[in-house]
Amino acid sequence: MSSQDLSPQDASQDISHDIRKTALSVETIWHERGPRLEKPLLVGTAIAVIRNPFSGRFEPDLMPFQASLRELGRELATRLIAQLGGAAQIEAYGKGIIVGEDGELEHGAVWHEAGGQGMREVLGQPKAIVPAAKTIGGPGTRLMVPLGHIHAAYVRSHFGTAEMTLWDSSRRDEIAFGLVMATGGRPHARIGGLAASAISVHDGQR
Repeated sequence: MSSQDLSPQDASQDISHDIRKTALSVETIWHERGPRLEKPLLVGTAIAVIRNPFSGRFEPDLMPFQASLRELGRELATRLIAQLGGAAQIEAYGKGIIVGEDGELEHGAVWHEAGGQGMREVLGQPKAIVPAAKTIGGPGTRLMVPLGHIHAAYVRSHFGTAEMTLWDSSRRDEIAFGLVMATGGRPHARIGGLAASAISVHDGQR
């Protein structure tokens, strides 16, 4: 990704990203051993694997790196939403990061703002917190990324997970950044709590 790919406000802060690969995957879920759903639940994951520009060294200022990743967040979100049928279909989201062994966890923490905000922009600025998981790991690391309702964190029916895994990453000098989304809550959810249909406060919680 070069500076011309970034929005004007971010271009001056660009750190060029060597993207090795991207991946999109979608699960189609019809039931969880209960009644078959009339419409399947779709759970999708979008991942970009980039070279870690700070691999093997300490970088005190990560803010320019964070800013330079916002366009990647928007791009991954746009591609994933298209696979899931459009923004109007998305009810849950989350984000995940796998940092290779020569990096540090803080190199992945930049995705909290860059990936989360990029996804919010494409979805029309929903207010609920974007759940996240991050780890240090090598090729084949399995990261279970939490999902939560996009408009209200207290909607229990939409607490779920999406798997973020690539067989060949992250390599020692790489970072895998991922976004996850779902078109609904858990099939057969029945443990109470705030129903999605009852969201009324619109403060990101209720």
